[in-house]
Amino acid sequence: MQNFTASVPAVTINKPTFSLSDFVILRTIGTGSFGRVHLVQLKANNRYYAMKVLKKTEVVRLKQVEHVNNERSILHACHHPFLVNMLGTFQDTANLYMIMEYVPGGELFSYIRKFQRFPAHVAKFYAAEVVLTFEYLHSIDTIYRDLKPENILINAQGHIKLTDFGFAKHVPDITWTLCGTPDYLAPEIIQSKGYGKAVDWYSLGILIFELLAGYPPFYDDDHFKLYEKILAGKIRWPPHIDPAARDLIKRLTTADLTKRFGNLKNGVWDIKQHPWFAEIDWNKLSRLEVQPPIIPIVSSDGDTSNFDMYQESLEVYGLVTEDNYKHLFTDF
Repeated sequence: MQNFTASVPAVTINKPTFSLSDFVILRTIGTGSFGRVHLVQLKANNRYYAMKVLKKTEVVRLKQVEHVNNERSILHACHHPFLVNMLGTFQDTANLYMIMEYVPGGELFSYIRKFQRFPAHVAKFYAAEVVLTFEYLHSIDTIYRDLKPENILINAQGHIKLTDFGFAKHVPDITWTLCGTPDYLAPEIIQSKGYGKAVDWYSLGILIFELLAGYPPFYDDDHFKLYEKILAGKIRWPPHIDPAARDLIKRLTTADLTKRFGNLKNGVWDIKQHPWFAEIDWNKLSRLEVQPPIIPIVSSDGDTSNFDMYQESLEVYGLVTEDNYKHLFTDF
């Protein structure tokens, strides 16, 4: 399996320690199967952050202990301009807390929903920033495993911030876990084969199609039928997707790992040098010197207008309860 050498080395940042009393909890900006994400304000500096709250009982019930601990350890070790930075973690008797930088532009998914689909130059910009993000993660033997527009946030300047590392894992060679979002699962995951970094490049191909078309190439409400479509690999192409884009998507989504771009001897360079990316200056892009195609409307640091409204929970954090699971989350 090819390892990629990225220009940004792995950096271990010493994170500050926090407690719940350090923050003012504001509105909900996201919900998940075992918790929610709040906009919070740190009392010490009045700055805004995102606080991910995970219920220990739900994490354990849904057998996500390993994934949650992976997420914490990977975010602790990672530092890259296109990743959401984690400032620290803590826990109480009932919950785990992760303090992340707040990204006020909202989800890329919201912009696809608004514009229905992107013109080629817009899709190319976001896809290229994802390429650099994966190049960095793979250089430190980390697979992301959950690429989708909902997990790509847009910062105030218009650049991507990849978030939600619940499925990310340090994998020097192969792993076997069935996880990810159904529409984006690579054939080798569905077939329960050992797999590696190539699954991320497959998901990039699916993302490029969705950015250009407004919907993923394989879709069905029935997961078994969806998996059959993924394994068959027959894409119905909208007429506006140009031949270069089609070629790259095919090369990223092929089930044949000996032909999948990103997984060959030239590694990520097969993708970077593909004709569809011809106008991308990869060095300028990595230095944040390329003007993003969409600049979010952000009125202030704590502006939440780019996120959907969620019904607020009546749950009170910080109540002292019996703690049966502290031993499972010793690093928090």
